[in-house]
Amino acid sequence: RKAELQIIHNVSGVIKPGRLTLLLGPPGCGKTSLLKALSGNLSPSLKVHGEVCYNGYKLDEFVPQKTSAYISQYDEHIPEMTVREILDFSARCQGVGIRLEMMEEVSRREKQAGIVPDPDIDTYMKAISVEGLRSNLQTDYILKILGLDICADTLVGDVMRRGISGGQKKRLTTGEMMVGPTRALFMDEITNGLDSSTAFRIVSCLQQMVHITDATVLVSLLQPAPETFVLFDDLILMAEGRIVYHGPRQHVLDFFMDCGFKCPERKGVADFVQEVISEKDQSQYWDSTQHVPHSYVSVEAFCNKFKASTYGKKLDEELAVPYDTKSQTNDTAISFNRYSLSKWELLRACSSREWLLMRRNSFTYVFKTVQLVITAVIAMTLFLRTRMDVDVVHANLYMGSLFYALIILVTDGIPELPMTIQRLEVFHKQKDLYFYPAWAYAIPASLLKIPISLLESLVWTCLTYYVIGYSPEAVRFFRHFLILFGVHLSSVSLFRFIASVYQTHVVSMAAGSFAILFLLMFSGFVIAKRKRLVCRGHFFLHLDSP
Repeated sequence: RKAELQIIHNVSGVIKPGRLTLLLGPPGCGKTSLLKALSGNLSPSLKVHGEVCYNGYKLDEFVPQKTSAYISQYDEHIPEMTVREILDFSARCQGVGIRLEMMEEVSRREKQAGIVPDPDIDTYMKAISVEGLRSNLQTDYILKILGLDICADTLVGDVMRRGISGGQKKRLTTGEMMVGPTRALFMDEITNGLDSSTAFRIVSCLQQMVHITDATVLVSLLQPAPETFVLFDDLILMAEGRIVYHGPRQHVLDFFMDCGFKCPERKGVADFVQEVISEKDQSQYWDSTQHVPHSYVSVEAFCNKFKASTYGKKLDEELAVPYDTKSQTNDTAISFNRYSLSKWELLRACSSREWLLMRRNSFTYVFKTVQLVITAVIAMTLFLRTRMDVDVVHANLYMGSLFYALIILVTDGIPELPMTIQRLEVFHKQKDLYFYPAWAYAIPASLLKIPISLLESLVWTCLTYYVIGYSPEAVRFFRHFLILFGVHLSSVSLFRFIASVYQTHVVSMAAGSFAILFLLMFSGFVIAKRKRLVCRGHFFLHLDSP
């Protein structure tokens, strides 16, 4: 029996637009779960009680994944793409949102007031309002803000391929969602691995964006520097799945002073509030001027004191007032459509990216073709028979050559396993964020493999068909070619399917090996198909094998 674990306990609050909110708490206190719950990205296997509303709309009344953007603490990117290409693809899939309507409204008001717009600003607003572009001016803007312009045309890379640094990958993860039009951002430990100067610049940019555009931003940080901490307007402090404090940042010390704890002069406020709720560090911050011995104050006790405080009562009053969606809501901030582009534009975007990745992995396909040519030359010399009689004795040679061709073309699809598994994390992330549906990703990946299957099947057929001594008729030649083409294309699809189901290298390779053994066993060459079989199911197994 599985144990039930409660991650978040009785959490309530309001995250207001135009105010930059910081989420603090020790590891394992439920910060990531809270961010996912607010952005609508929680796993369906979790049981959730309560409601999350955006401007009075419940999560099932709109598409929260498009209205908001959850920025994960994990850096999941395709290593074969450059920084600029990743941001361009993200901007293309997320669309322009309300930028077009905003630009048209600004132009209309400028004409009415007789205002001549600044040419640079006017050009920028028009450029970021065009939908479906392969490259976007917004990408250059985000690259400059995050300091990624120096590595814009560098491959992301991985452990086997040289690329950008870990800190640059972290900034790329942030920029991938900031480049879109969403006005509600939930960021999970976005400054991990960054130096204090870069972290300060990113948070400062977020502060200006929030104050100018009235965006809603909740940022989770582990240990913010004092100069970064003061940039935030509000603070949410969590511990053991509960909210200990939720209110203005500048008043958090007053709250803990009322609880009997004092922050030392040279101590950072962010470090203090996280240590004061810890059992092992709490006693050193007890205010000795009270002349009362320290006794441990639990997290639950802090929560009760917050509810009884001025800030807690004010929060309860705000939550008690129902939100009037008709009079207060601006529907342009809420997204009711899953995808920002049309089906054709989504297919074009995914097709262009898949073609780009195939060109970046061209060495793999060239190596496979050269390997196939060498194997075909070996088969030519092994089954070299310009004239063979059609009888029982020579039938085994024909059968052996056909079986050998099928095995070579089947095993030629094995490289699809690692290539597919490598991109699954990015696929699931972008699919959950509604960048594109699964079919928009799968169709280009299948269609663009057809020319490769045609080429490799044609190479094998041209090199081996007449040398081995098959029937010289042209119809037989092309029939043989089409059969090998179908086998090769099926093999590529089979291994891609296995990788998609098992999603790990070890299990996928084991399942792929079993599939090959299955095809070998019931191909009719190792054990010939007889009229009387030991089991009737063997007949269907023979039909399943090419």
